Amino acid sequence: MIEIADVIKQLSLEEKVSLLAGQDFWSLPAIERIGLRSLVMSDGPIGVRGTGWAPDDPSIALPSPTALAAAWDPELAETAGRLLGQEARRKGVHVVLGPTVNLQRTPLGGRHFECYSEDPLLSGEIAVGFVRGVQAHGVGTTVKHLVGNDFETDRMEVDVRIDERTLREIYLAPFERVVEAGGWGVMSAYNGVNGSPMAANGRLQDEILKGEWGFDGVVVSDWRAARSTVGAALGGLDIAMPQLENPWGGALVEAVRAGEVPEAVIDEKVRRVLRLAVRVGAFADLPEIAENLDGDRVAHEVAARSFVLARNENYTLPLEAAGLTRVAVIGALAMDARVLGGGSAQVSPPHTISPLEGLARALSGVDVEYAVGADPRPFLPALHAPTRVTIGSHSFTVDPAAVRWIGSLPGGLDPAQVDGLRLETTYVPDESGPHTFAVSGFGSFRLAVDGDLQYEGALHPANTGRAELLLLPREQRVTVELTAGVPARIVLDQFIAPGAAHSVATTLGHRPPRPDEDGMIEEAARVAAESDVAVVVVGTTEQVESEGFDRTSLALPGRQDELVSRVAAANPRTIVVVNAGSPVLMPWSSEVAAILLTWFPGQEGGAALADVLLGVTEPGGRLPTTWPRAEADCPVFSISPRDGVVAYDEGVFVGYRGWLRSGKPPLYAFGHGLGYTTWSYDEMVVDATEAMVTVSNVGARFGREVIQVYVSPTAPDPSRPQRWLAGFANVEAHPGETVTVRIPLPPRTFQTWNEGWKTVPGDYTIHAAHAVDDLRLSATLPI
Repeated sequence: MIEIADVIKQLSLEEKVSLLAGQDFWSLPAIERIGLRSLVMSDGPIGVRGTGWAPDDPSIALPSPTALAAAWDPELAETAGRLLGQEARRKGVHVVLGPTVNLQRTPLGGRHFECYSEDPLLSGEIAVGFVRGVQAHGVGTTVKHLVGNDFETDRMEVDVRIDERTLREIYLAPFERVVEAGGWGVMSAYNGVNGSPMAANGRLQDEILKGEWGFDGVVVSDWRAARSTVGAALGGLDIAMPQLENPWGGALVEAVRAGEVPEAVIDEKVRRVLRLAVRVGAFADLPEIAENLDGDRVAHEVAARSFVLARNENYTLPLEAAGLTRVAVIGALAMDARVLGGGSAQVSPPHTISPLEGLARALSGVDVEYAVGADPRPFLPALHAPTRVTIGSHSFTVDPAAVRWIGSLPGGLDPAQVDGLRLETTYVPDESGPHTFAVSGFGSFRLAVDGDLQYEGALHPANTGRAELLLLPREQRVTVELTAGVPARIVLDQFIAPGAAHSVATTLGHRPPRPDEDGMIEEAARVAAESDVAVVVVGTTEQVESEGFDRTSLALPGRQDELVSRVAAANPRTIVVVNAGSPVLMPWSSEVAAILLTWFPGQEGGAALADVLLGVTEPGGRLPTTWPRAEADCPVFSISPRDGVVAYDEGVFVGYRGWLRSGKPPLYAFGHGLGYTTWSYDEMVVDATEAMVTVSNVGARFGREVIQVYVSPTAPDPSRPQRWLAGFANVEAHPGETVTVRIPLPPRTFQTWNEGWKTVPGDYTIHAAHAVDDLRLSATLPI
């Protein structure tokens, strides 16, 4: 048994401080003489990347966190967490950097796919499930980003102004819930809150998080968020990451010796780090994991359970495969599957199943006809061909032709010894004509086709910063005439400055000959008209939704809206699959037969989509966000800082709370989602501690329902929302079966923050609902 107090006494001041800062990009140093191994961290909201991004060590890619929230099922979130805990153990990772519980305050947030919801209770409960699952395997989590990091614009410097009541009731609530459930880590945000940078915000990190809530874990900075030595040390931060531009190390040692930082403060930080080390097995090996979850199965289940059937006119879905002879699958994103969001959430999965591939597999014997229709991608997709990647003395094969990593290099190579990499492949075209190839990423490149030099040069100016290199890659295109069936030898060399190979992103893009934009839409309409049903896949791109920047519009990029309308006019049985991590506008919603929202569905997305469309699985999702008819209707929209400040002036009226106050009906409300059976809400009995709800499956199929309980002050109170989510439960039932569930109503349900949590007495109306705008049963409860 490790006695942490005794261990601390054995350490010099230099050794103590060394444990509080990264020794490289992802880890803390080992101290062998006390038996402490290096403590390793990794990005991991949808898959555990490890210390690199190497495609020769792939990572299971689950659906986006928004998808996990759309399932409204903490037990499923726990299963997802157990899988990622298992993955972390396999990769030698001690701490997963997630989950993200920042709220979807405005739909413009570029990173919202990595967050759960606009509602703090739903966000907190899904996060708790995820954290319990990961930590069950002795792997730590860091719930992030504390706090107010609900957008990306100027996130490094912006100051977010939030009043105390709103902080407590909305933005801190999911963090508090995770701490209450035993989370081992919290990540501090880049931004400031109420005038103090979060990495040095003693009031939030020391007084509230550690003092008031009793948090006994570690507070780690977001990468390069700690920018002061003394301020961060006295402001509640425990670990400053990474080694790059770190303000601690020798500077912190000197600050202690100068009396600016008490050594007792350092000891408390070390105590927390060592406690984490004990929990995650950095002192002694943890027991072997007893279970062995199937990553493909979990990814498939989460995807299908997350899909939200927003519209289903005339029971278009599920499709009956036996009655189909020809199915049109349309959209560039049907073939080039976007299964995860951009930035920290990205991993290299072992495989991805696109919508087109998933449907073609499931509809054997049916003519599945594909048309691009409209292509919203500003960059060409990676060439689909087995591609040999050589870096230093190490080689491996990828398909498609793209590599990316941050941190450790493939094959354990030393970045100082690497000055380039090579991608080489033999491509056999199906069509003769002008083929477009592209180089994207960062650095200097040389592209040759059949020995002929096509491009040589740098894509970015020499002084481009690291963040722009990683998050805003550039592209260079060339066109080459190729002949069908004649192999073409393609070689792409990338030149890397010595020591810079820890961050690499390289893609060899390709587009075969095809009609112009008008011609592609015409072709899609023709294919749709000749088919029994048309499945149009639309969505956002990595240049629209990603870490590092916010969206400028909710409109689908490119000509996708026009494509949907043209296809719907050609075939009344048009099903639109919307693949986006957060709300988009759908001006054609009334023109199509069905709309299915699939978020970013992970590596099994196409297979799960086929199962849902064909009725093998019911779409189990309910909206964790509100989807607007128009941007102008959104109660909170703009996120442009003014004089370096973003003020959350709407207070607690965030998400559906703001929509209810505005009186404007959205296109699809929070909690909305259809299934393949019908439910009756039969009875509700309430008291001050719970709502007991009875429902029956009165349809013809087995199904799942998410019972949502909302609470309203019976007497209108303009200072409080019209109603708010108080609890929820998943139920399953066969046709004719009745189910009763008990949904707790904790004391916080009836409280508001007023210099402390205070119960507001009076009569409350308790609603059992299918969605926030679809109330089925109500009862009055005096408090």
